[in-house]
Amino acid sequence: MSKLAVLNELLVKYQQLNYHQNPQLLQRLRDVQNWQKQRIIQSHATEFKQKQNVLMAEYFMNRLYGGPDFDALAAQIERLIPKIHKAEKLIPENAIKTGTAGIQLAILAVQLDEQVAAQLLQDYPENTPLTDEIMRITYLKLDQQQQRLEQLRQLDQLGISLDKYLRSFVVQTAFKMCKGTAYKHKFEVMYEFMQDGFAAMKPLKSAEKFVRDFTEQEREIVRKVHAGDPTPFV
Repeated sequence: MSKLAVLNELLVKYQQLNYHQNPQLLQRLRDVQNWQKQRIIQSHATEFKQKQNVLMAEYFMNRLYGGPDFDALAAQIERLIPKIHKAEKLIPENAIKTGTAGIQLAILAVQLDEQVAAQLLQDYPENTPLTDEIMRITYLKLDQQQQRLEQLRQLDQLGISLDKYLRSFVVQTAFKMCKGTAYKHKFEVMYEFMQDGFAAMKPLKSAEKFVRDFTEQEREIVRKVHAGDPTPFV
């Protein structure tokens, strides 16, 4: 089976999200994503501000949690599908696996946040400013606990893969050699999505440790929400 075949499945899943045909849902989704990003930045402020962590923190916020150019990335994936076999000859296999895992996580984040956005539209006027209390109540009502824990499990696996596969000099050199071809065929957004992962991990002694520290704190927040803690995000 093609190593990139899973991209087609991810693309279909992304295209089936409801917000593509619903402007109100799209706006509320953007509101949820903005709240989520600010909440994460506040929750992890100490770790994110450490010099060696800055690039990885930006990668999380701009790539794995609903980056602004994800529609452009999806469009490039769609164009890539008919040329999968050519692409596989250019991109190292381990880079493909790790990049695909990152794309899968990004889509999962959008999928979960879209569910939150839809619930908010049911329960509140569409222009209601989001507060911690509104989000706490909505998370409880939706009961996404298991899905959020699965998201964190996948994130842990991505951290392991970043260390295991992308620190290789051979892989990094081969990936850099693909840049000209990627830009020539207008796959720059997809290339940069993966390139940012390389750049983000370079200052870190261990991407796995950074991710594990992040997910441990996020699991505690999930636990607090579903235990009924009135201030789970503090």
